[in-house]
Amino acid sequence: MTRPTAVDAASARVAAVRDDPPGRLALMRKLYEVPADADRGHLPYRQAAAAFMRWQLRRGLLNPVDGPAPGSPWWRAVNERLLRDGWEARALAFGHAGAPSARGVAASLEFIRQPSAPRWYRAHNISVVSAYLDHHHLASGESRVERFFINLVLMRVLYAHALVAAPRLALGWLSFAGRPLGDPRLGMTGIFLSLSRVLPDRYPLGDDLTPYLRAEHGMAHLLDVGVISPRLELLYDWSARDLAIPGLRALLDDQTPCYAWPAQDRQPWRPPPSRAARLARRVMPATRPTP
Repeated sequence: MTRPTAVDAASARVAAVRDDPPGRLALMRKLYEVPADADRGHLPYRQAAAAFMRWQLRRGLLNPVDGPAPGSPWWRAVNERLLRDGWEARALAFGHAGAPSARGVAASLEFIRQPSAPRWYRAHNISVVSAYLDHHHLASGESRVERFFINLVLMRVLYAHALVAAPRLALGWLSFAGRPLGDPRLGMTGIFLSLSRVLPDRYPLGDDLTPYLRAEHGMAHLLDVGVISPRLELLYDWSARDLAIPGLRALLDDQTPCYAWPAQDRQPWRPPPSRAARLARRVMPATRPTP
C-alpha cells in the first residue's frame, strides 16, 4: 500500500480535528514530539504556541461555525494553516514523500532540522502572515473590536520575532536583552501575545473599542505605545524582507495597522502615551537594524 504524501498526510490529520478544538490543541502539542534520535530540544518551543492556542479555546474562537456557540471563521482558518504547515513539514522530515507545498512548510522543515528561536519565529510568522493575506475576506466579517485585536496580535508576533532576530530594531541600545525576552522556550512570549487581561473569554465581541482600550494594563500599554508603535514602519519593513512576503508591508499605512481596518481610522492606534510610555520612547528611540 502506497504511503500518503506529506501534504496528504498533513491534510488528513488537520481535517480530523477541524471541528474539535481540544483535538486541535492536542495535535499542535504532538507536533513538537519528535523521535528521540532526531530530538534537538524541540519540545520547549511548544510552550508559546500552546499558551496562545489555549487562549483561543477559552474564547471559543475555534468552535465549529455551525455549533451552539459558533467560532470565528477567520481564527479557525489561521489556526488551521499553522497546523497544516507544521504537520506537512513534520511528515517530510520523517519519511513521507513530497516537496514543501508552501514557504511556511519549508521554514517549518528548517526549524525541525535545526531548532532555534529565530527559526521558530520565522516558520510561525510565515504561516501566520500567509494566512492573514489569504483570509482577508474572512477578517472583514469580524467585528471592529475583533479586527483591532487581530491587527494587535500581528504587530506583537512580528515584534517578538524581531526581539530574537533583530534585537537592535526591537530594543535599541537594550538589544542585549532581546533574545532572552523573546525566546519562546522561556515563558516570556506570553507577555507579548496574551490578550487575556483585556479581552473577555467570549466570542463574538461588539464594535465599541473604548472599554477594551481603557482596560489595557500598564505593561501592555508600555509595550504597545512606548516601544512597538514608534518602530512600526521599521518593523513591518524588516519583517516583509525577512519573511520574504512583500504583501505584509501593505498591512501598515502611516503607522496605522490596516489589515481589514480602514487606514483613516487612526485614533485607536494613537492613544495618549502614559508617562512610562513617553519615557520608553525617549530612552529607546527606534533604530534601523544593520543589514
